[in-house]
This record gives sequence, C-alpha cells and structure tokens, in this order.
Amino acid sequence: MSESSVTVSGGREIEKKRRRAKMGQYKARYIMLLPAVVFLVVFTYIPTWGQLVAFLDYNPGLGIFGSPFVGLKHFQRFFSDRNFFLVLRNTIMISLLNIGFGTFFPITFGLLLNELRFRRFKKFVQTVSYLPHFIAYVVVANLALTALGSRGFLVEFFMALGIWDSPRLLFAEPKAFWWLIASINIWKSMGWSAIIYIAAMAGIDQSLYEAALVDGANRFRRIWHITLPGIMPTVVVLLIMDIPGLLSAGFDPSYLLGNAMVWDYSEVIDTYVYRLGLGQAQYSLATSVGLVRMLVGMALVIAANSFARKVSDYSIY
Repeated sequence: MSESSVTVSGGREIEKKRRRAKMGQYKARYIMLLPAVVFLVVFTYIPTWGQLVAFLDYNPGLGIFGSPFVGLKHFQRFFSDRNFFLVLRNTIMISLLNIGFGTFFPITFGLLLNELRFRRFKKFVQTVSYLPHFIAYVVVANLALTALGSRGFLVEFFMALGIWDSPRLLFAEPKAFWWLIASINIWKSMGWSAIIYIAAMAGIDQSLYEAALVDGANRFRRIWHITLPGIMPTVVVLLIMDIPGLLSAGFDPSYLLGNAMVWDYSEVIDTYVYRLGLGQAQYSLATSVGLVRMLVGMALVIAANSFARKVSDYSIY
C-alpha cells in the first residue's frame, strides 16, 4: 500500500471520528428533532404515493393497485375541458391580486407603524390589525355579505356620500368580484403579514438612522434609503414563497362568496376540483389537477428563486 493511500484512509477515519463526536455533542437536539422528522415523513412523503391515482381509473373498492391504469387520460380531460381557460384565468388573476396587494399593503402598514413614536398607541393598532387573521373565513364571508349587501352599512354609507344613487349588490357584479376578494383578503391578513416586516425593521442597525439624521435626511429619505433596503431580503424571500401559490387562489373565498351570477369570475381551480373531483367522486381527476398544480408550483419557485438571485442577490438557496 502506497503512502498516499494510507494518508487518504487516515484522513477519512479522522473525518468520521469528527462527525461522530459532533453528533454526540448535539445528541439531545437530534432527539428533539426526531418527532418533527417522523411527522414530515408520515404526513408528507408517504401520502405522495397517492399521486398514482392521477394515472388510474381509481375505484375505492379496488384500491390503488387494483384500479386500471389509464395513463394521461385525466390530464387530457382537465386540459380539454371547455372551462379550463376560464378557471385558469380566474385563479391566476385572483392570486396575482392577492400577492401584489398582499405584499404592498403589509409593507406600507409596517412602515407606518414603525414610524409611530407613541408606544401604547402603536401596540394597540398592531393588536387590532392582526385580530382578523384569527377569524374563520366563514365568519368573514358573512360579515362581507352583510356589509356589502343591498342594504349593508357600507352601501348606505356610499349612498349617503352621494357616490351611489341607488342600492347595489356588489357580489352580483362579475367584474367587481376579483377586487372584492382581494380587498377582503388584505383586510384579513394585512396586520398579521406586517408582523414579519416590522420584525425585519427592528433588526436594522439604528446607527444608520442616526448617521442619516446627522446628514440632514428627512423621514421619507430615511425610509427610502435605509428601511426599505434593510427589509428587502425579507420581501424577496416572502415573494418567492408566495409565487408557488399562483395556481391556488384559495377555496374559501370563491366557494363562500361566489354565486351563479358571478360564476365566470368566481370559479377557480380549488372549487373546480371540489365540484367535479370530490362532489362527483371523480378522485382521479381531482388528483391529476393537484399533481399539475404541484409541479407547476415547484417550477415557479425554482424560476423565481433563480430570477431573484440574478437580479437582487437575495434568494432562498
């Protein structure tokens, strides 16, 4: 045996001993992590085998291995459905509004809160703002239908201001549906989402603000040149995490607030899967749609991450 091979084998043994020593050092942490790993495997990786249903004419009585294999039949059914482009359009438009407004308004709200100097008032506003996050969407939908009904208090308010001449049922106006859903989602999630940005602002070095103040920078310039660049990594990461949800506009808003008069604007992939896949026991169709959405989401997050890394030098990996 040559001297070089002995040196290599000796180096490997030393490396193994170092790894064992490190594992022994963090043994308690690995044990604490074990339940989470087991949960992830049992409820995330094992159910992945159920995606096989998308390629079968699934019959619950026959099971996965007894049901006939049909290949891409259900994928073709979904893409050739006459309502496919309408459902896709609604899903993407509602998702874009949710992502766009759901990023802009929490950042703006966080910046405003960060500039408040009266601590008690700041905490009060922040607490009140994120309370809607904990309200079930069924309750939120009932509140919205009550407030924006033909005799709702918001409708009466607009009439009192002279904006409207007569009562209007907004949820019966198709072109208003996307904006109503986006507005309700913003109201529900803005305060909660702003917490992340406020936490990012708290981590900015305060000496930067002091130096800017000495240089004569006003409040707006301090926000523009210090606060916004300081939270930009957080903004980019959250945007990348939101992009995979482009084909998931949310089941609750469209199902609870949609109706026959706005169907052309309210039907999204989630409600489509529910009505045709689960409501009519077409499990294979529902699974194929879910698989397509998962693959597209994975491709989107990879593309968004690569784009963000090239443009801003911030990315998830």
